[in-house]
Amino acid sequence: MAANLEKEKNIIMMVKFIMMEKYSYNKKNGKGKEYNDDGELIFEGEFLNGLRNGKGKEYNDNGNGELIFEGEFFNDFRWNGKGKEYYDNDKLSFEGIYLNGKKKWKSKRIL
Repeated sequence: MAANLEKEKNIIMMVKFIMMEKYSYNKKNGKGKEYNDDGELIFEGEFLNGLRNGKGKEYNDNGNGELIFEGEFFNDFRWNGKGKEYYDNDKLSFEGIYLNGKKKWKSKRIL
């Protein structure tokens, strides 16, 4: 039974990549990747109890794979700590501090 609680899974996707994920109680834990229904990467980073927790990168899900946020996550949300948001053209739109999921302080001037 303990083997069912903690296991590693190899997932081979049609786009020819391999990913290692750790599961505990059937929930993602540790570093991993998340894909939309079309198999496109929408998040890579750290998970805890199946939720985005820790450092990560979030990508838009419209098929072009553009980075829209990188920074700290807590319980699936952009939360407390440093983070960066990007426009659709990959230009930086915000770099600063998040507090309780909201932008609080800019640490860099964005033109």
